[in-house]
Amino acid sequence: MSANALHQLLATPASELAEQTSESIFRIKSDAADLFAAAKTIVEHVDRAVELKYVHRARQLRLAASKDSGVVHFDDDQVRITADLPKKVEWDQKQLADITRRIAASGDDPSQYVEVTYRVSETKFNAWPESLKSAFAPARTLRTGKPGFRLALLKGAIE
Repeated sequence: MSANALHQLLATPASELAEQTSESIFRIKSDAADLFAAAKTIVEHVDRAVELKYVHRARQLRLAASKDSGVVHFDDDQVRITADLPKKVEWDQKQLADITRRIAASGDDPSQYVEVTYRVSETKFNAWPESLKSAFAPARTLRTGKPGFRLALLKGAIE
């Protein structure tokens, strides 16, 4: 898809696009998906190059600041680099459950120290008998996400 065709497409209201034939919409969507995949691959490739170029300098600045993660800033010629190494903490759920039980057993309130989140698998919920479902139903809220559509050419359709 040329740059001109891309600009023309973006200038066309979605309501007008919706009036196109299904084959036209399929082709437009297919071309857009190809462009998106190519752009994503290019961005990932360039991001890797940026990482290779600056990872050591960012690491040195973090070491100098006595931090193993977080944000550091530095300049490279006329470009300001912000290098972020996010901290990702994971907690062992079994150990936390044991600690929480010990806190409760000692008479203290575990909620003062630990946040607890309850979840129910939707697959398990749907397999339960109605008597059990009815006890949990008031705590359940169903929301839907963004609708999705897939387009595929049928065999024998013109390509």
